[in-house]
Amino acid sequence: MNAPVEGIRILPLSTPNMIAEIDGAIGWMTFNKPQRRNAVSLDMWAAIPEILDLFAQDPAVRMVVLKGAGEQAFVSGADISEFEKLRATLESNAHYDRVCDEASHRLINYPKPTIAMINGWCIGGGMALALECDIRIAADNTRFGIPATRLGLGYGAAGVKKLVEIVGPSFAKEIFYTAKHYTAAEALAMGLVNRVVPAAELQSFTRDYCATIGDNAPLTMHAVKVAVAEILKAEKGDLDLCDELVQKCFASEDYIEGRRAFMEKRRPVFRGR
Repeated sequence: MNAPVEGIRILPLSTPNMIAEIDGAIGWMTFNKPQRRNAVSLDMWAAIPEILDLFAQDPAVRMVVLKGAGEQAFVSGADISEFEKLRATLESNAHYDRVCDEASHRLINYPKPTIAMINGWCIGGGMALALECDIRIAADNTRFGIPATRLGLGYGAAGVKKLVEIVGPSFAKEIFYTAKHYTAAEALAMGLVNRVVPAAELQSFTRDYCATIGDNAPLTMHAVKVAVAEILKAEKGDLDLCDELVQKCFASEDYIEGRRAFMEKRRPVFRGR
């Protein structure tokens, strides 16, 4: 982690794996586990609402920027090393999902502009976090992907819907079906990110971008954010069926094989059961 910069306030949190800083009009939320490419553990998911509350209490904070510590990753996904302990049963998985769902809900519905400043790996849960932000600015060295079909885990309808809203149904299916890694240029072509800049310029570009936003009327931006959310609402589908199919994935032999193959660094062998 870089040394504190004069004028930046670092806020106390319940976990060292997350950092909350206020620098002028910007609230910085940093995923701070560079030794694991900022893979998000359960305590980190739980800290997201805590950080957003701290930023919400400060009227000087006009926007929130999410970033990853170090140079290797924004967020490389959920910390799968926890899954054998924390997501091995339907009951433990339900608790894990509740914590993650609350973090996602709070981020999506946060009233101020949110920006994902993305470098390096942005995989799985990292992509989910980036998609939950209003705007995504990526370094040209970024790699994107969702490896759910390589792990055998179920992916909730809310997460799929968010991806479909941003890149459309065909690209959303491609991203899931192939589980491949996409370059920043490919992500820009799909509409997955708003901007791509050289990695060395990512932070300065983002700061300038935030300065432009910070000069504008907060109430107008909030009204637009709410309007966009309302416009995107559609008639409710059969979400119970979607949840049932997700739970079927988590109860499957394939899910056991997927997470164990990941930990053993080998190719999984799925059998569709």
